Amino acid sequence: MNAATPDAGVATTPASWPIRLENVTVTYPNGTTALRDVSLEIAAGEMVSIVGLSGSGKSTLIRTINGLVPATSGTVTVGPHTVTGLRGRGLRRMRGHIGMIFQGFNLAERVDVYRNVLVGRFAHTPTIRTLTGIPTARDRELALRTLDSVGMLDKLWARAGALSGGQKQRVAIARALAQEPSVMLADEPVASLDPPTAHSVMHELQRINAEQGLTVLVNLHLMDLARQYTTRMIGIRAGEIVHDGPAGDATDADFERIYGRSIQPHDRLGTAT
Repeated sequence: MNAATPDAGVATTPASWPIRLENVTVTYPNGTTALRDVSLEIAAGEMVSIVGLSGSGKSTLIRTINGLVPATSGTVTVGPHTVTGLRGRGLRRMRGHIGMIFQGFNLAERVDVYRNVLVGRFAHTPTIRTLTGIPTARDRELALRTLDSVGMLDKLWARAGALSGGQKQRVAIARALAQEPSVMLADEPVASLDPPTAHSVMHELQRINAEQGLTVLVNLHLMDLARQYTTRMIGIRAGEIVHDGPAGDATDADFERIYGRSIQPHDRLGTAT
């Protein structure tokens, strides 16, 4: 296979999954209650922003969906899986279908872009191939295709640590897409990026949602990004849902209710320039 040219015959996108939380509470071992009796439903294919300030519970919410943070009570359902009942292999199998994008990128800095993206295939790769580091032909094709889709194919052999913040986040998106996910979760994916790059990354997530019909949840605290790039906005404050409605219709008063204070300049990112 020519490692610079993705093959057009790679498989079709898997079906997207809906998400449902019923009366979910999360209390950490130190006694802090991060979520309080949260119930919500997200339809397959929705593009949703979870908006709230630092400490509001939005990161706990998104991590409860893929089982990184266990629910203390209540039920979390993602597609055909009841997350709150999964352990071990079953939990790992479900996570293989949930792409996760982090604020800090979580790339292996000393490794090239290609091998970073192949990490997205580990959940779908036989153990012997994972141990030997030999990807299948299909895994290679998926890595190339996803890098091409986010405009990073020309950085295939670049060391991840040498990339800019925006490029690293695009590689992280490609890695998540290589999982062939049914849900994409993004936890503050633009918090460390400059405004033009942040807009570029949000546009990429919006494009993936539109073109693939993929269920996308993205944690944000910036009003303009939530309004511009998502179709539904869920506001969370002190672990409780205080707003749920069309993102484009959200008023400044809605954001002030979510934030629990008046709007400040840093609540808006600004326009791409």
